[in-house]
Amino acid sequence: MDVLTLSRIQFGLTIGFHYIYPPLSIGLGVMLVIMEACWLKTNNAVYHQMAKFWTNVFALTFALGVATGIVMEFEFGTNWATYSRFVGDVFGSALAAEGIFAFFLESGFLAILLFGWDKVSRKVHFFSTCMVCLGAHFSAVWITVANSWMQTPAGYHLVGAGMHQRAEITDFWAMVFSPSSGDRLFHTLCGAWQAGAFLVVSVSAYYLLTKKHQEFARRSLRIGLSVALIASLLQGVSGHLSGQEVARYQPAKLAAFEGLYTTESNAPLTLFGYVDEQDHKVIGVEAPDLLSFLAHDDFHSTVTGLDAFPPEDRPPVEASFLFFHGMVGIGCLLILIAAAGTWFAWRKVLHQKRWMLWILVFSVLGPEIANQLGWFAAEVGRQPWIVYGLMRTPAGLSAVVKANTVLTSLVLFTLIYFLLLALFIYLLNHKIQHGPHDDDLVPAGKLALPGPLSHGHKKSAS
Repeated sequence: MDVLTLSRIQFGLTIGFHYIYPPLSIGLGVMLVIMEACWLKTNNAVYHQMAKFWTNVFALTFALGVATGIVMEFEFGTNWATYSRFVGDVFGSALAAEGIFAFFLESGFLAILLFGWDKVSRKVHFFSTCMVCLGAHFSAVWITVANSWMQTPAGYHLVGAGMHQRAEITDFWAMVFSPSSGDRLFHTLCGAWQAGAFLVVSVSAYYLLTKKHQEFARRSLRIGLSVALIASLLQGVSGHLSGQEVARYQPAKLAAFEGLYTTESNAPLTLFGYVDEQDHKVIGVEAPDLLSFLAHDDFHSTVTGLDAFPPEDRPPVEASFLFFHGMVGIGCLLILIAAAGTWFAWRKVLHQKRWMLWILVFSVLGPEIANQLGWFAAEVGRQPWIVYGLMRTPAGLSAVVKANTVLTSLVLFTLIYFLLLALFIYLLNHKIQHGPHDDDLVPAGKLALPGPLSHGHKKSAS
């Protein structure tokens, strides 16, 4: 393989592996805020136990996220030097803002979140939890801003020429609020909330199946299912808004997503199927007129097909189609799972439905796979552009990097990442098997609960 293909595989592997952890951290941050708020409101020690247990899981995902994210920064310079020079002015401001407003905020309060349970007051600890959660969301904001600029550039002008050409910011806020940033941020955060909520749902369902930590599991599952259902429904809304944004600003990407080779009105929506690239058609089940409506709120509107673009400007159709439809299919399935679980929980019969509990156990994989597929669809669908309409992907490659060097680092990175993934799974499984500490039902020191709960009693106060 040539250096371009190897560099793309290496960066795809790096960011794909890294992207396992930030959505979990963001979603778990929301869950921690809710659990600790329930503890403050009810004085029920089970919520304190839940918050401490999931804080330990959050710390694990946060650590892996930081460790795996550092590599990408070096790859910008080693493999994509020309691209880094071109976007440096834009990315520099966005990533600096991410460091100041997100990482420092998150890491600054992380120590209190992890170690301050019996050293600060409840309200101070809750405030720290909120700040860590907010910092994680700010991180998503600025990373999404940077990536959205690659999809829909705005607020810039070009200076220089050739390999020394670069984009220079003329309007910072136009760059931040590029045409796709709002919808893409909403979509990204919904996926993160799903990831955190379904992890809580999965572990809680496992405890119910194995008859461990029953009170902990029931309350944790109730919170997890509520957030999972809300996030999944919001994800459907955000997906629709993102699709309309793609139709407006990246019509070639939308055409590749749907395998639409011919510009047409009353365009059908492919529910499932595959692309016959040789004959330029999709074979599958279609819903008449629905793509026109979803793209433009009009069943009779015209949707731009791939025939409107020269072949060299078209994304890879089959890969884009499969990634996109895989993401949408899993998203719809997660709505059904969350709705069914919530229904059974509301009727107080979920613990009797072992088949449903097993579905909930494995549901944790859904958001992770959908997030990866969504990322791949967005990036593959942007091709052949590394910055849409401004720089083609081959032009962003470093001029001096060699294929054998990239291949060697790719093999080593792959080995290290598999070891890190194995370590993450082992440590996460260890925490799950060990379960919450019974001692956490009786907070110590300044966080001791008042009244009958402060002397070892486990009676619920809610």
